[in-house]
Amino acid sequence: MKNWILFGLTALSVFLLAMLAYTIMDRKTEARFAYQAKVSLEDIEPRDSVWGLNYPRQYQSYMKTQDTTFSSMYNTSALRSVLDEQPELVILWAGYAFSKDYNQPRGHAYAVTDVQNTLRIGSPMQAGDGVMPSTCWTCKSPDVPRLMNELGVTEYYSKKLSDLGSEVINSIGCADCHNPETMNLTITRPALIEAYEAMGKDINQASHQEMRSLVCAQCHVEYYFDKTKPGKENAQYLTFPWKDGMDVESVEAYYDAIDFADWVHPLSKAKMLKAQHPDYELFTQGVHAKRGVSCADCHMPYKTEGGQKFTDHHIGSPLSNVENSCFVCHREKETDLMTDVYDRQRKIKEGTSKLQKILAMAHVEAARAWELGASEAQMKDILLGIRHSQWRWDYAVASHGAAFHAPLETSRIVTSATSIAQETRIKLARLLADMGYNKPVEMPVFDKETLQAYIGLDIPAEKVAKETFLEQVIPKWLKDGKAREAKKPINVISSR
Repeated sequence: MKNWILFGLTALSVFLLAMLAYTIMDRKTEARFAYQAKVSLEDIEPRDSVWGLNYPRQYQSYMKTQDTTFSSMYNTSALRSVLDEQPELVILWAGYAFSKDYNQPRGHAYAVTDVQNTLRIGSPMQAGDGVMPSTCWTCKSPDVPRLMNELGVTEYYSKKLSDLGSEVINSIGCADCHNPETMNLTITRPALIEAYEAMGKDINQASHQEMRSLVCAQCHVEYYFDKTKPGKENAQYLTFPWKDGMDVESVEAYYDAIDFADWVHPLSKAKMLKAQHPDYELFTQGVHAKRGVSCADCHMPYKTEGGQKFTDHHIGSPLSNVENSCFVCHREKETDLMTDVYDRQRKIKEGTSKLQKILAMAHVEAARAWELGASEAQMKDILLGIRHSQWRWDYAVASHGAAFHAPLETSRIVTSATSIAQETRIKLARLLADMGYNKPVEMPVFDKETLQAYIGLDIPAEKVAKETFLEQVIPKWLKDGKAREAKKPINVISSR
């Protein structure tokens, strides 16, 4: 009996080992055919659908960035107006196109569409004939590195946005981050390479794990358009202000030293700075970056499908995919983890909401001081205080993930901005009192439509002009772009 039991166990072991070997071989075979190249990717191929022929799983997961159903406590992937929810921003951005239209950011699949549809272009304030530079396209499409390669970098930056409307039709995709020959991560935007050089660093020395964040840092950063580069004065040259550091004070000092301003506020007359989206800068100051976690680890976690492990290109909030994004490292309950995230967001949101109202009031009070005859000398420190406090507020809120990426640093920035803003309003109150104005400055009603009219915007007229732009200009851009792409062959690799 013992021998039969031993024989049975041996036979079962052999069977199980054979099944394991078969499964391994089957998976290897599947992997070999799953990623068998079907087309040749040459030069800079901006069409994701072509890349998808070789990498279907990655392509199919990327297409899910079209999904707009996700919503967290404060953010969403849907098209939702931030100005409706926070109308005081209309005052903060008076004189700047964001005062007309500013929405929650949608997925990468909408990068080009949302530029085309925004009220910030194709209307009287930002005329469709192209007062906006082509530089505004830079982070929106893999057509951009193609154009830089064809035209030259400086020549690309020298054009208007409308000049390239029919050229930039593919949204953010494969060619933005991958070398088509090796599929290695690569930097396609020269501004990041140049920023590293300005800091005395060589981006070619970056590790693979660092590259899993740096490909995101090509776009998710603070930047400005430099119109003063020697020999490139006609270009609006995309530049990252990292020369002296990435923290909020270093970038502020950089801009102050070159006397740069994105615009002059029509109410307060302050020279203003508009933070873009300094996600990478704040991320580097958080605990995840210090532990060696990359952007892709959380926003593009690995997943398994059909026995194949690959990077999920459904780029979005980790809160929509906690199991794959967070539980690789964290072991607490999902509800506890999300509560921790929301607690941090809520506390910082309380601070930024209070701060932006203080700033809006400061702009209106400064306008009153000018009306009463304040001098440039009297207003100098006040205007600097408005500039610095709003810059720090914007630096904290323009990075939509700041409260998670670096909650301590973000809280510090908001606290310092609030202190500067309050001190500035005290100076304003003293100045107004010295000028004989001893009562609170009357504030407009804080809703979007009222405030837009208050700062001189004719939104109905803007919308009429925009409709014409959408009906006449955009279809022609898309038609011409598709016709151009139809002439470009897809090089199918022979199966022989």
